[in-house]
Amino acid sequence: MPGSSQSLKVKHAIKVLRWRGRRFLTDLKWGVGGLRRSPIVFGNAMPKSGSHLLTQVLYGLTSIGPFVNPGFPPVNRDESNQPLADKQIFSNIYGMLPGDIRYGYIHAKEPFISLLTQPEQATIFIYRDPRDMLISHIFYATDLYKEHGMHAFYAELDGMEARLKVAIEGFSGPPFSISSVRERYESYLGWLEHPEVFSIRFEDLILEQDVTLARLIGFLQVRGLDLKIPHEQAIQTLKSGISPQKSGTFRKGEPGNWREYFSEANKVRFKEIAGDLLVRLGYEDGDDW
Repeated sequence: MPGSSQSLKVKHAIKVLRWRGRRFLTDLKWGVGGLRRSPIVFGNAMPKSGSHLLTQVLYGLTSIGPFVNPGFPPVNRDESNQPLADKQIFSNIYGMLPGDIRYGYIHAKEPFISLLTQPEQATIFIYRDPRDMLISHIFYATDLYKEHGMHAFYAELDGMEARLKVAIEGFSGPPFSISSVRERYESYLGWLEHPEVFSIRFEDLILEQDVTLARLIGFLQVRGLDLKIPHEQAIQTLKSGISPQKSGTFRKGEPGNWREYFSEANKVRFKEIAGDLLVRLGYEDGDDW
C-alpha cells in the first residue's frame, strides 16, 4: 500500500540521519580522519549459519577502533525484511563508507565478488556444518518464524525425519521453494576460493574463540585497522559482545546438534544429495559418519 511504502521511506530516511550522526560522533571520539583510514567491514553469511553471532563480533569493533554500526537491515533486505533485487543490493554495498559495518547473505557471483574483494573491503564470510544448518532452518521455519514460507508445509509433516528429508532434497512450491542442501552451499562456496575474504566456521567462533578472533583482528589489520589497544584486550572486548541468546532467532547453536535428529534414512539421503560437500568443507574425512 502507498501508505506503508511511504512509512518505510521515512523509516529509512531517519536511519540515514542516525548513520551520519554516528559517523560524526565516531570522528570526535577517535580523531578526524580515523574513519577514512578504516576498512569497510562486511559480514557475509549463509542463512542459518551464524550471521547474528558474526554481527555481534563485528559490531564490537566500534569499541576498539573507528568503526560505525549504521543500523541498517541486511544489504539484501529492505526495511520490511523483503528481498531486494541485485541492483539495489549492489547499491547498498557500494554505498558503504570506510569504517561502516554491515552484513547480508550474498551469493558468490559477479558483480559482488569483484566489489567485496576490493583492497578497501574487509569481507568476512561465515559458514556452518550443513547438517546443523538444516536443523536450524527447520526449527526456525516451524517454531520461531511462523511467517516463513515453509511454516505451514513443515507443520503438516509428521516429525523431524520427514522435514529433514524435504530440507535435504529441496522443494518446489507453492507456497515456497527451497534448494537442495547441495545447491544451497554451491551458491556460496565460491567465497572460499578468494584469499581476500576471511572465511570463518561457525563452530570455530563457538569453540575456538580466542584463536579465531585473533585471526580476525590480524586480517582487519592487514586491511587497514589501526589498533590502538593491546591485541589481547581487543580480543576480550570482541568476546564480551558475544551473546547468542540476544538473537531473536537463537535456539541452541551447539555444534553437532544434528546428531540428535538425523535418522539413518536422513543420513543416507544426505550423503546421496550432498555428495562430497562435508569433505570439501572439512567437516568429515569421508562418508563414514
